[in-house]
Amino acid sequence: MKTAICNSLLRDELKTAFQAALNKTEQLFALVHPDAYNERPIPLRHPIVFYEGHLPAFTWNTLFGKVLQRESLNPAFDQLFARGIDPSDQDTANKFGHPQWPSRAAILDYKQAVYSQFFDFLEAKPWPEHTLLKNGYVLWLILEHERMHQETLLYILHQLPSALKQKPTDFRPVQDTPIPHQAMVEVTACTVFLGAQNNEFDFTWDNEHPRMESSIDAFLMDAYPVTNGQFLAFIEAGGYERPEFWTPEAWQWKTSHNQTHPFFWRQSPEGWLLKDFFDVIPLPLSWPVYVTHAEALAYARFVGKDLPTEAEWHRAAYGDTPRPYPWGQETPTADHGNFGFNHWSPMPVGSYPKGATPTGLYDMLGNGWEWTSTPFMPFPGFQPSEAYPQYSEDFFDGQHYVLKGGSQFTDTRLLRHSFRNWFYWHYPYMYATFRCISR
Repeated sequence: MKTAICNSLLRDELKTAFQAALNKTEQLFALVHPDAYNERPIPLRHPIVFYEGHLPAFTWNTLFGKVLQRESLNPAFDQLFARGIDPSDQDTANKFGHPQWPSRAAILDYKQAVYSQFFDFLEAKPWPEHTLLKNGYVLWLILEHERMHQETLLYILHQLPSALKQKPTDFRPVQDTPIPHQAMVEVTACTVFLGAQNNEFDFTWDNEHPRMESSIDAFLMDAYPVTNGQFLAFIEAGGYERPEFWTPEAWQWKTSHNQTHPFFWRQSPEGWLLKDFFDVIPLPLSWPVYVTHAEALAYARFVGKDLPTEAEWHRAAYGDTPRPYPWGQETPTADHGNFGFNHWSPMPVGSYPKGATPTGLYDMLGNGWEWTSTPFMPFPGFQPSEAYPQYSEDFFDGQHYVLKGGSQFTDTRLLRHSFRNWFYWHYPYMYATFRCISR
């Protein structure tokens, strides 16, 4: 059934939110030295130039193409910048190369034209009748896509050499601190509900539905994410040379991909170093470690523990009487965790006591997405989004794993309890940490 909407409060809210999001995206592209615009810091991803064209192309293709069926402003750009890539290996990634990307001036002209029409549409009264415009659904979808790609752009820029990035004037280095004792917290048995109820939030993705019930047995969980210091014990004990800690698939992958770790490495005589966003620094032992799912699982086996399932992580974070955030009802602020672009670096684990759960679990939101042992698959009764059907379905392959929580570059709107992130089990570039459990 088609429904007409033209709610002035919704219109104003969306205009404000979009302007803030687009301004943030502009600030992030401003970090890139002009000479680096066509660089490809992560070989498994498109070069930087793609992302400046992708965001307006997604807006055009989703709203003006699919919903409003308007004639294209630039069909070639709509197609060229339509989709990013998520290949499992470099050979596949190379097939998505492009011999000659458009100039930045041409992309900026396209971008300006798309957003000019977009804001004209937001001002239009009334909006056309269409099911995808009910309650602004497709507009919220485009907005969340923009916010998620801000984090994608940042982890790509993280791998860009420091000389090709322009440090902002408000940059503040984060200091290392002593590593806290990694106690384990008891999580009691409970039935939990994953996913979101209908109309619980302004917007949810298709993989957050339908709500699913899961029974959880009691377990113990690490109070903090695993730190760089703790993970070094695994490395120095020969963990990367001991196949008993790795799945056969992970061991085969590790031994055939002798690549440098994207975040930390050993360099004598300076010792261990970390590639922070703007500088290479001595490895801060109190910061959460960023690793692949394969490395996280190997470490868990090394210490005789396991990774939590998605349901177990959810139970630990939100309690037996579900609360909207790990700490309770209060809206997320800079006092609750390292999220929302408040820092350019991780913070020492446990830096946000106000954001801890009542049982003493720290950093459940922010400071790094947390790996779970759950493959990214649909909840029973899943229905793909009419507006963006490939968003989830393309990744139900058993090779991607669910992550929960958020990083320092996760927008606060994405901190809802039902949000699910996912990556390949061997993808090393995102801000992904983990904590262990004992059953």
